[in-house]
Amino acid sequence: MDCKECKKLIPAFITDSLNYKRLVSYLDHVDKCMDCKEELTIQILISEGMLRLEEGNAFDLQDEITKKMQAAKKKIKIHKILINVRVTLELFALVAIGVLIVFFLL
Repeated sequence: MDCKECKKLIPAFITDSLNYKRLVSYLDHVDKCMDCKEELTIQILISEGMLRLEEGNAFDLQDEITKKMQAAKKKIKIHKILINVRVTLELFALVAIGVLIVFFLL
């Protein structure tokens, strides 16, 4: 992912609407690119911070960024777990079918 694409995806990241593949690519880029991380920080400050300050609520920018990044990484981890469960179940089903075929053929 390049910086131009990454910066276009910031609003989708903030609203948690990136699909798995884009989210993985996005986080990988932001972890390595200080310019894009800075742009993310600015946009979070504008979108989240201004709203909270207008409501009179406290806002900790660094904490907000950390929470969003942790939530995104958790989403990726859960997705990977679900993929592993699915693959395991598919393999189990194939073995069960194989056993049934052998059982009925003998």
